[in-house]
Amino acid sequence: MTQEPLHLFQSPSELFDGFTTISTASIVSYSLYVVFAIWAIYSAVATYHWLKYSHASSIAFPAIGIHLLVSFALIALALSGNLFL
Repeated sequence: MTQEPLHLFQSPSELFDGFTTISTASIVSYSLYVVFAIWAIYSAVATYHWLKYSHASSIAFPAIGIHLLVSFALIALALSGNLFL
């Protein structure tokens, strides 16, 4: 009985052929969505603390509004490439 040489089931060079490549645009897009989520959480916490511990609400409300408007415009520009104002 003769023994035959072993044959590979799959070549090592074909190991990564099944994976699809991830484009740079999708990496940037998803990282901007993560930044948007962090911004939303930070803004909610900052707004809560600013309203709870600030005694000058006449300054707090316009400042919060300007912060949300400018930040949202920057996030919208970063995510879509268009400024929706």
